Amino acid sequence: MHVKLKNEAGVVKEVKLGFSWTTFFFGFFPALFRGDLKWAIIMFIMASVVGVFTLGFGAWIPGIIFSFVYNKIYVKDLLEKGYKPADSAAQSELSSRGIISTYSEAI
Repeated sequence: MHVKLKNEAGVVKEVKLGFSWTTFFFGFFPALFRGDLKWAIIMFIMASVVGVFTLGFGAWIPGIIFSFVYNKIYVKDLLEKGYKPADSAAQSELSSRGIISTYSEAI
């Protein structure tokens, strides 16, 4: 499911909710390409630490874990930066998934 978020300057971002297949296959690179440096660094460090302790065999484990949560983290970060649901459909989807409260206003 995709939703549109809009900031006060009128910039609209279409973001995916749910499982992140790109994070599953490419690790921290989707976060890096989205400009989400904080989470790209966190994912890279987690994969490196787990890889060191498992001699490289377990470096994929954080990627699988982040695949389930990264899109939600990214949407929450955008909401904290001032983005809001662009329409009522986006607002209802975000509130049904527990990302925003049902009382938040759409732009």
